[in-house]
Amino acid sequence: MPQLKDSDSHYWRNIATRTLLVMACSLLIVAILPRHQGQAYKYEVGKPWMGDAVIAKFKFPIMKPEEAIAQEREALRNTFQPYFTYDAQVEMKAVEDFNQNFNEQQAGMLIFFKPHISRRLHQVYQRGIMSAPEYARFAKDSTKMIRLVNGKAATTCSINEVLSTMNAYEQLFIDEQLTEHRNQLQRFDLNQYIRPNLTFDKERNEQELQEMLSSIAPSDGQVENGQKIIDRGEIVDEATARKLDSLEKEIARRDMGKQESLTTVIGQLLYVIMLILLFTIYLQLFRRDYFNKPRSLLMVYALITLIPILVSVMMRYMVLSVYILPIAIVAIFVRIFLDSHTAVMAHTTAVMISANAVNYQEEFLVIQLVAGMAAIYSLRELSRRSQIFQATGSVMVSTCVMYYALTLIHHEGFVPQSWSMYIHLIMGAILLLLAYPLMFIMEKAFGFTSDVTLFELSDTNKDLLRHLSEVAPGTFQHSITVGNLASEIANKIGANALLVRTGALYHDIGKMTNPVFFTENQVGVNPHDNLTEKESAQIIIGHVTEGLKLAEQDGLPDAIKNFIITHHGTGMTGYFYAQYKNAHPGEEVDTAPFTYPGPNPFTREQAILMMADTVEAASRSLSEYTEESISSMVDRLIDNQVKAGFFRECPITFRDILLAKQVLTERLRAIYHTRIKYPDIKKSSPAK
Repeated sequence: MPQLKDSDSHYWRNIATRTLLVMACSLLIVAILPRHQGQAYKYEVGKPWMGDAVIAKFKFPIMKPEEAIAQEREALRNTFQPYFTYDAQVEMKAVEDFNQNFNEQQAGMLIFFKPHISRRLHQVYQRGIMSAPEYARFAKDSTKMIRLVNGKAATTCSINEVLSTMNAYEQLFIDEQLTEHRNQLQRFDLNQYIRPNLTFDKERNEQELQEMLSSIAPSDGQVENGQKIIDRGEIVDEATARKLDSLEKEIARRDMGKQESLTTVIGQLLYVIMLILLFTIYLQLFRRDYFNKPRSLLMVYALITLIPILVSVMMRYMVLSVYILPIAIVAIFVRIFLDSHTAVMAHTTAVMISANAVNYQEEFLVIQLVAGMAAIYSLRELSRRSQIFQATGSVMVSTCVMYYALTLIHHEGFVPQSWSMYIHLIMGAILLLLAYPLMFIMEKAFGFTSDVTLFELSDTNKDLLRHLSEVAPGTFQHSITVGNLASEIANKIGANALLVRTGALYHDIGKMTNPVFFTENQVGVNPHDNLTEKESAQIIIGHVTEGLKLAEQDGLPDAIKNFIITHHGTGMTGYFYAQYKNAHPGEEVDTAPFTYPGPNPFTREQAILMMADTVEAASRSLSEYTEESISSMVDRLIDNQVKAGFFRECPITFRDILLAKQVLTERLRAIYHTRIKYPDIKKSSPAK
């Protein structure tokens, strides 16, 4: 059985990986997308209906608004008559206790009041006695009616007809004979014989109240099959709005069957897969290098997946308006960390997927696409974080103007009837300011280095660069010159000039450890004279590892560290290697002690820095600075690098290398002020 070649295996592995990525994102989005059933109607009460005529295709009830149902429930609760159970045993026990205690403890003392007190106790108990807290709770409304349950019979009476325990005690002394001797009777503590005989029946009250509330009809009328609900140009009033809302709910209720839900899910899945697949094809055709950067790929697909999920959650639970979401943050992040074209495609993909979750898709698409375009345009040359504020302002103005244009198209008048939509758009734009703190998190999480960070790092007043200028001034000047040369080459061939210039500033920071061992920092004395060739080579090579240590201590991003470790690649310290070889003729020399650890450059920017660094350093040793000497030196050094295979791992072309040679030659000529050699004027022979 024939085996696949490595190239074929790699190809099919890439296809499988990208397919899995598309499917994983699609399934996750579709799992959260709301299942819209039927038509969603857009209208505003008091304004003309701009759609086609709406005719009912079936009979359906006109549902009451939630506010109306809530008001009916509240009215029922206010008129509900609570149930109290009458307990005759309480009176019998209280009178019995009174008769017994009065005879035993108060014999001979006002004994003739006993019948009067017994009679009064009976009278107050017949009216009904509540506990003081319950009475206070229900007596707030003097018109409140209650129901007294005695056995199987229930009678209705006013709350004022019954007594609290305190009122019952006062009722005892309404009798004139008892009133005259109230002070003496108070010694008998008649209050102990006043006990509640009406008990609030909680279980029965809850049951009765729920039955009453459940009797409230959710609708108050119906629309017949074939009945016209509204036609174009008619004013949408409250009654029509209720009919439209009821129609939407009825359509949703009728379409909850399994078959309809399955078709909806399949349709959404195909819709999402197509959009993400088209975006993947765009990357394959125009930004294939991103597939080799897993973190870049992860960020883009994570944003495309996250935004539709957030929109779906907002639409499912209707917590806030979907326009409050800062959806344009997709365009901002992709523009900052990748490029403008990919930002447009990623934002468009995220918005088109999200549109499947909202009701008014045309409006949503237009406004969000405009927001993304405004954000990308505002950040076309990102050089400082304050531009995020400019982007926020641009998005705010552009979305509000676009929404105003849409309202004019629908003939809603020059003066907005409602400002709520504008408030939502403004809030959504303001939330784009979250991109400012999130930018730092994205850089750390996905290993990016934004242009803003590069601008900040290229400030020569930063601690590390300032220390380099103080400790190794020659190296500092060399780094600045190399940065200028490299950035000009990058501009010429379309590479990242800011990145390579910043990398050049830091590529030799390791020389700060032993600055005097490098010729650009020496003043007359060469410490290498007292060292062996291998010792000298190790010190020179060590500036790469020392530079990496300093970069890690200072928290420099990986993009800058890569310039430090690749600017010499796996090259050799040729000077000391040649000296050692000449000093040991005929000996097989181990090249390892004279070889840099590498790796070789793997980006165009790193290759540019290697060329500029080598040429600038070598240019200082030229005996004369003529156009021929400079051009010859540039060609020889860069051709040697190509022959050594230093650029095999980076996507630089022969055309890029040719342009780099031209730039280096022209710039070095300008730096060293080369001039053409003027011819001598020959003296003419005297005329004969």
